[in-house]
Amino acid sequence: MKRIVFITAPQLFRDEEYFKPKEILEKAGVEVITASVKIGELTGRFCYKTVSSVLISDIKSSDFDAIVYVGGNGSSVFFENKCALQLANEFFNQNKPLAAICIAGVILANSGVLKGRKATVYIDGKEALIRGGADYTGNSLEIDGNIITANGPDAAEQFGKAIVKVLQ
Repeated sequence: MKRIVFITAPQLFRDEEYFKPKEILEKAGVEVITASVKIGELTGRFCYKTVSSVLISDIKSSDFDAIVYVGGNGSSVFFENKCALQLANEFFNQNKPLAAICIAGVILANSGVLKGRKATVYIDGKEALIRGGADYTGNSLEIDGNIITANGPDAAEQFGKAIVKVLQ
């Protein structure tokens, strides 16, 4: 069974960007583990709840087949988070799927893994992607090798399906 870790903000993550891809992945037989900067209950923008079972600082890339950064305003806690940026590089260097939706694409840009890659992000993150060396497309979904980016909640279903496809 494939295992994926979802990096999720402790609050104000975008509910549909978490729950929709998670549902699609689980239906495809993938185990989804939720991680954050705290253990326990996490609250989305629309007050939906989930639970983090692992601290981001305790994640070992060798334990997972892919990593997903969930968007929403709360994801800004990871923009300069050393662990979040380091994990992006580890998964990238191990050629494992790396995915980010909405504004969470800024995390990938800040980690340096988007240099020379096609990527998209919520419009507020466009400049960060460009500064990070990405070829910003503005599309709802981009797949460039093992890097999957989507621009927001309307692309959540497409994003989840793309992750399943890249994992196969």
